[in-house]
Amino acid sequence: MIESIPVKNQNRSEATLVTTPEREVPQFEMSTFKPEESPTPHNTTRDSSPARSHASRSVLRHAEPQEGTAIQELAPLDRGVRAWTFCACGFVVEMMVWGFLFSYGIFQEYYTHHPPFNTASQVSIAAVGTVGLGIQYGEVLFLSVLFRRYPDYMRTAMWCALVLYFLCLLGSSFATKVWQLILLQGVGLGFSGGFMYLPVMILLPQWFSERRGLAGGIIFAGTGVGGFVFPFLLNALLNNVGLRWTLRIWAFMTCVSTGIAFYGVRPRLPVPKFYAGQRRPLAPRMEYFKSPLFLSFSLTCLIQGLSYFPVSLYIASFTQTVATPLTATVVLSLFNSAGVVGQVILGYLTDRFAYPWIMLLSSVGSALAAFFLWGFASGPALIYPFAIIFGALSGGFSSVWPNAAVDCAGRTPENADITYAGTAMFKGVSAVIGPIVSGILLEAGKSSTLGHGFGSAGYGAVEIFVGSCALATGLGSIVVAATRQRVAS
Repeated sequence: MIESIPVKNQNRSEATLVTTPEREVPQFEMSTFKPEESPTPHNTTRDSSPARSHASRSVLRHAEPQEGTAIQELAPLDRGVRAWTFCACGFVVEMMVWGFLFSYGIFQEYYTHHPPFNTASQVSIAAVGTVGLGIQYGEVLFLSVLFRRYPDYMRTAMWCALVLYFLCLLGSSFATKVWQLILLQGVGLGFSGGFMYLPVMILLPQWFSERRGLAGGIIFAGTGVGGFVFPFLLNALLNNVGLRWTLRIWAFMTCVSTGIAFYGVRPRLPVPKFYAGQRRPLAPRMEYFKSPLFLSFSLTCLIQGLSYFPVSLYIASFTQTVATPLTATVVLSLFNSAGVVGQVILGYLTDRFAYPWIMLLSSVGSALAAFFLWGFASGPALIYPFAIIFGALSGGFSSVWPNAAVDCAGRTPENADITYAGTAMFKGVSAVIGPIVSGILLEAGKSSTLGHGFGSAGYGAVEIFVGSCALATGLGSIVVAATRQRVAS
């Protein structure tokens, strides 16, 4: 809420911005400017100098608001229309950027069975999606440092990235080789997508504190909503208008919807302005990356990504092998939509319980689902519950990130974006390694089973890999809890 208030009632605990109809006056705290004391016999000569008197009058003129000046109060924290508008718009950006990447399984299935890409290997086709995910996660640290030094260019970078995203999607509709898809739909979308969504994560702590976990969960749920709706839309477009026009239509849809959402992704605090020759903020110190809490949490997230990404990429292919293409689309949608529920619920729980125990709950439940549901699945009867349970628990894991990032930042919570970005870099490594390892295991397993009904269609080794990484994530969660306790004491 923005309102005009008298200077004497200004809340000194909030940063303010003083504006006039003609210009914007630099930020300051009103009470810091005081009238000069009357000269005394001991300082009459010094204080009565013309330069001193002129300086005093100048300070007073700037300290006292002139007629027509208004003091803008910051929007409320954790509540209010603007805070929840930011949350809703962040949800849309997350949905369009991440939801499309996590729906790549539909394109992978199409590329595998339709010319001109059906002659390429499964690993090279899978690389299109994994490269995009890896870059989008991995560039976060670089972008965090960049936007810290150039905060006044952040919104400009968002709009430029949206244009690049549109051009890459449009250009991929003309691709005839897999390497062109990797360059445009992988590298191009991954690079520009990071510029589009990271400002949401940077600005989130400005709008939410006590409800940061809930707000982060709602925003992250955009990936699940997109992952639920987009497979049906993409599948329908591919069947009716073909690959070329599907990518072109999607380029225009993304440009319009994300562009509208950008208007709500605004900072709560005034954006500093820099002029020629003025020194900009230095890059933040990276001592957080040496802390045991950050290392244990980030490595645990890396292991969790080794469990999650192979499922998100291959669940549609597995389902189509043992069922029908329509069932594969439904299963992928259920998997992604379950992440919506998981993001919100686990995000809500992290505001009330220590996040390492939420991590443990997520990882152990995911491991049991991978071993006993996916492992013995030979049809929709077990695939459906696996998609829902694993999607909710493993897909909701990232809801612990906002609170964990603040925790890793220690006494400087304003640097939570740096610790968040560092963790995302680790997750980006798993986004590339996990599907590659799974692809190699899948090629080695071919169409064999491991016996006793486990590992249908040659996916047994992949299922063991996924379940084992989920169990290792549970052990890592216990290490994070112990490290957090040691740091607190």
